[in-house]
Amino acid sequence: MTPIIELDQISKTYDSGEVRVDALRAVSLSVRKGEFVAVIGPSGSGKSTLLGILGCLDRPSGGHYRLDGQDVSSLDDDRLAAVRNRKLGFVFQQFHLLPRTTAEQNVELPLVYAGVHPAERRARAAQALARVGLAERRRHLPNQLSGGQQQRVAIARALVTRPAVVLADEPTGNLDSHASQEIMRLFAELVAEGSTLVLITHEREVASCAGRVIEVRDGRVQADSLDAPFLDQSVAR
Repeated sequence: MTPIIELDQISKTYDSGEVRVDALRAVSLSVRKGEFVAVIGPSGSGKSTLLGILGCLDRPSGGHYRLDGQDVSSLDDDRLAAVRNRKLGFVFQQFHLLPRTTAEQNVELPLVYAGVHPAERRARAAQALARVGLAERRRHLPNQLSGGQQQRVAIARALVTRPAVVLADEPTGNLDSHASQEIMRLFAELVAEGSTLVLITHEREVASCAGRVIEVRDGRVQADSLDAPFLDQSVAR
């Protein structure tokens, strides 16, 4: 199967005056459609920089990045934004829900920006909310929902554009252990239904829920459970 994500010798260097930081160093990896991949590493390891490049929020300093068959490494800002809006869905640690807007209206927002007709927006938002188990909560405001339910709304918003890849950045960071487990079960269900998910985390317990774990350290891929035993065998299981 052709990879949906292909990174070939990706590097990223930040240079400000006398300080030069090599955030990523010759990173090569691929992700197949339908994979659930966790990227784990300590603070400063390069995983957030990697997420920025995977999410077309930043460009690499060197190397090539192909997303769903398209080389996006050197696209200008407008074309990069277009790819990002068409191909990617994002879930963050902060839910980023509009407080005076219902769950359904929050989920509709990406479709508003895409110019989708209101009737289709509502239908697709309702479908996405049903997919994450919140069909009966679609009229609720964020402050009427638990933290776990708010994150489910954010996941529905990421899914509503039918992206090629969902990128989740520390999605359980603001949740208690019970809600975290619910979100990880939901992610597993979405992947079983055909979604492709890349999750960034510093929590090994969260990473252990993925089908594949990549460890990033000092800007390099330190271990990849697809190719070799993971450094911490408890995480690989």
